[in-house]
Amino acid sequence: MLTSLGMVGVGISTAMADGSAGSVTVTRDGTVLDGRHVNGYIHIKANNVTVRNLTVRYHGDYSIRVFDGFSGALIENTRIYCTAAKTNGIVFGNYTARGVHLFGCVKGFIYSDEAPATIVGSSWNGRPVTFRPPVAEAPADEREAEPEPEAEPVAEADAPPAGSATDVDASAVPSGFPGPGNTGVPAGTRLRAAGSVNVTTDGQVLDGLDINGCVLVSAANVVIRNTRIRCGVTYGIRTLNARNLLVEDSEVDGMGRIQVAVCCGDYTLRRVEITNAIDGPRLGTNTVVEDSWIHHLKRLPGSHNDTLQTTGASNIVVRGNTLESYNPATRDPMNACLMIGSTTGPIVSNLLFERNYCNGGNYSIGIRTDLNAAGIRIRGNVFGRDHRYGVVARVTQSGITWDKPTNVYADSLQPVVN
Repeated sequence: MLTSLGMVGVGISTAMADGSAGSVTVTRDGTVLDGRHVNGYIHIKANNVTVRNLTVRYHGDYSIRVFDGFSGALIENTRIYCTAAKTNGIVFGNYTARGVHLFGCVKGFIYSDEAPATIVGSSWNGRPVTFRPPVAEAPADEREAEPEPEAEPVAEADAPPAGSATDVDASAVPSGFPGPGNTGVPAGTRLRAAGSVNVTTDGQVLDGLDINGCVLVSAANVVIRNTRIRCGVTYGIRTLNARNLLVEDSEVDGMGRIQVAVCCGDYTLRRVEITNAIDGPRLGTNTVVEDSWIHHLKRLPGSHNDTLQTTGASNIVVRGNTLESYNPATRDPMNACLMIGSTTGPIVSNLLFERNYCNGGNYSIGIRTDLNAAGIRIRGNVFGRDHRYGVVARVTQSGITWDKPTNVYADSLQPVVN
């Protein structure tokens, strides 16, 4: 039986004689759909909805649809049969699919940089699908022949030893770069307890809050300062139809669970500390990250952790930050300080990466083979040596300017030789 279909906030258009359900619309946060058959669509118009152990058959456009503005959907151990030539599987992002198998669907899993998805142990028309935004795992044979920047070719037996993900060791960071003394909420600041915040008023200021939850910004010229955010659901801070968000002298703690610390565009981070997230900020269009400290990312099975990542955007500035992909507590280099690709957008253009300290990663600067670049400039940076393969991958690709004399190793101040 469908154990939760009768609760408030779940609508069923029809009920079948065999006990299965027709189309379902979910409007209550935290709803769980758990059972046998849905002969229709599932529309998700709520947060943190779980769909598990279902068989879905549908002949319309979208079998399972997560509507804009809602996040945290989990679809697991579910089979979807698309029974018409036009029918798609799961759309339009802001979901996790685990053990989901799609059959006959014209498009399987639809998502975007603004509304990403995590897909694990799933398949589409018989083809395996595993995806963590925005980097898909490379096939094992490709990793052996030439490790992609996003690959994690570490056998389970060789995984880094367990350790505390929050043990702070800034001793290896060169002097003058951001760290515990000059990022985050200033010492002595008195904070007021608060829950999750949805900002819809232009010009609103959040100052001096201790937020046990997440922040959604859907307005222009919002300011968040002197504020601690402890969020364990998908995004610590998310912009949605927002413009010109400023976050300064604040902290984002991902609680070891959030996928992305800050997403996705039209924001500036200044003197912000980010830790304990799977990925740091997603660099969408019109983003600035400066004088900030991103460290101690949270490794989960199959994750490809990046302190910063962009896969299709323009007008990006990353300046004067400490980007610690390497976790000294676990001796894990993670994936990259900066991952650049064109996975979800046609081009990455007008990106400036300068005067940062960067340590760790398979490659510290991971440049994907799919990157279509224009005006990417990498200059004046200092690099540690705790990477797995090298400092930069595919630096000779078109559209990238690597200023060799000014990109140096931290220990010798000599130009990087990859």
